[in-house]
Amino acid sequence: MRKIVLLITVSMAILSCKNDPEATDVQNQAEIEKQDVAYASFGKEINDADALTGERMVEHYKNLKVGDTITSKMKGEIIEVCSKKGCWMTLDADGENDIMVKFKDYGFFMPLNAEGDVAINGKAYVSETSVDELRHYAEDAGKSEEEIASITEPKFQYHFEADGVLLKQ
Repeated sequence: MRKIVLLITVSMAILSCKNDPEATDVQNQAEIEKQDVAYASFGKEINDADALTGERMVEHYKNLKVGDTITSKMKGEIIEVCSKKGCWMTLDADGENDIMVKFKDYGFFMPLNAEGDVAINGKAYVSETSVDELRHYAEDAGKSEEEIASITEPKFQYHFEADGVLLKQ
């Protein structure tokens, strides 16, 4: 009986030490892919796993009413950053729609020269932005007096309050 128990124990120990080359290859490939994309991190530490594309995010925005929010993570391309402090940015969502991104409690800012792809985490919502606020954003962006004066109507906008941002290097 002892010999059988000993044989089973030794067999299990040998089998548990077996190296699965396929699993190792998958792990190595995942590590290589992680290393290929370098990000600068701002705000809360986040990752880009499970981030929605801009197109998918617009689908979610279309179902929101003013006052609704959803917690989300998305990827997009920077269109513009506040030229005074980096306190907001706009992202291209799907080629037709843009998303105004502000940072939670003004706890962090983006570099003034930030450009390229980002991943953001936080709350998505929709709102109607007043003429005064639109003019303020245009002024922050360094628009001309003529462009600022041409803003005469409020705008229904997609917004995002980010608590963390990853800027692709």
